Amino acid sequence: MVRAVFLDALGTLVELEPPWISLRARIPAAVSDARLEAALRAEMAYYREHAQEGRDEASLADLRERCAALVSGQLGVEVTAKELLEAIRFHAYPDALPALRELRGQGKQLVVVSNWDCSLPQVLDRVGIGELLDGVVSSAVAGARKPDPAIFRRALEVAGVEPDEVLHVGDTPEEDAEGASTAGIRSLLIDRDGNEGDISSLREIREHLSDV
Repeated sequence: MVRAVFLDALGTLVELEPPWISLRARIPAAVSDARLEAALRAEMAYYREHAQEGRDEASLADLRERCAALVSGQLGVEVTAKELLEAIRFHAYPDALPALRELRGQGKQLVVVSNWDCSLPQVLDRVGIGELLDGVVSSAVAGARKPDPAIFRRALEVAGVEPDEVLHVGDTPEEDAEGASTAGIRSLLIDRDGNEGDISSLREIREHLSDV
């Protein structure tokens, strides 16, 4: 019986508004849209590889400064950490809140398991998801990033359940599906385009809670 549902954050519960849209007004017109987008995509890739280094306020501030320096170097224009942070805006997917409320109504524990810095709980609070969760485990807090099973083991401790009592939902085959499998946890891959994956909406989780 599934007692807990683990969920990835980015790409599963929340989406990122393209930061080059909101940062465009801050950058001189001489910098092309393509160059601005490329610089921010490089920053996003760098952040993904180093998110677990933002373990506390001081180390997170350092990580953000490094990300801003990367963007500044790519553009030849100074972009401060504050400006970069203001350009990074997240939104909950439309199916997130209804699905989480339904799962809570069924008595399932809900724990987010994500490769993210220590600010993840605040991000989830801002998009209205935090109050529906029983726990948040980021790679920065766990000291391990998916697909390392250690981050899933930390989530199991938070939820107080065994691997065979959990269903993990995420959007990445390696990090989510393979990582969960290594920890002995069944998983579902979400693909909102309906091309691949097991589900195309979080509302479909309910159909898989009794699968064996």
